[in-house]
Amino acid sequence: MTPGVQPISSRTQTMPDRTAALGRLEQVVSTTEEFDRVVSHALPILLDRAASSTKRFLRETGQWSDDVAHEKFVLRWGAEYLEQFLVCGRSEVPCRPLFLLESMVAKQHSRPEPFCYHPDLLTPLGRLIDGLVGRAAISRDALIALYHHCYGFGPGQVITVLRLNGSESPRIYKNVQRWRDSGWKRTIENMGITEAELEGLTAQQQHQRHRFNRDAEHMLRVAQAHYRKSEPDHYPCLSRYQWEDMFRQGYGVEYRIWHLALCRDCLHTAWEVGLDGASAIDVPRVVLQLQP
Repeated sequence: MTPGVQPISSRTQTMPDRTAALGRLEQVVSTTEEFDRVVSHALPILLDRAASSTKRFLRETGQWSDDVAHEKFVLRWGAEYLEQFLVCGRSEVPCRPLFLLESMVAKQHSRPEPFCYHPDLLTPLGRLIDGLVGRAAISRDALIALYHHCYGFGPGQVITVLRLNGSESPRIYKNVQRWRDSGWKRTIENMGITEAELEGLTAQQQHQRHRFNRDAEHMLRVAQAHYRKSEPDHYPCLSRYQWEDMFRQGYGVEYRIWHLALCRDCLHTAWEVGLDGASAIDVPRVVLQLQP
């Protein structure tokens, strides 16, 4: 993150503070140090502006629905735009930070494909992975299914990896069964993935297995990093010590279920501290499963 800029989740603002910060954002900053100082006190405002601009764009282009999926979508893209602003804004000094952010967002929205955040995700493999991870961001059934589709885990292995107790375990089996019964088919249809494309992916995996799964892992990381931004204040990555403490104390069940499915690096860390009960076993590799 840009030097001097605090994480979004580290501050709360009262109304007077927010008004003062907004006014300062509209004034010219003349140095990079001043830029860092001003934006560090106004990150919630900037995130809100970027997300609101994205929502307005979707409304005006007939792509908006008042539901959780779209609310999370605009928050993810607001976070993406804010990150770009923090990286690039310092090179635009002198500037008015608020107007600079809004102009950057408007420029992105004027592109032919404003939300194509990675060209690889436009391929059949990329669309499949993006669709699975995107659905997992709003559906617990799809979230648990990621463990199967990405690593080949069955429900028993998911329970072991997450160290769930007896009262929590039955939910995992229900999630998996609902996904197999209807969730997978509905998600594939919503993605627009055809049977011919699935057959083509299956053929690629059979003939170029190593390359196929390497490409899948690369795309998975891109998609996971994007969709975690739906909850920037609640799901930061943890250190090795924090994962050890969480599992030793037995708390954070919902956090584990959500975060480890959507963060390959944290899954590796958690696995290495012995979540599987046999830490000598290699960490899970991405071996994409094309059927539920």
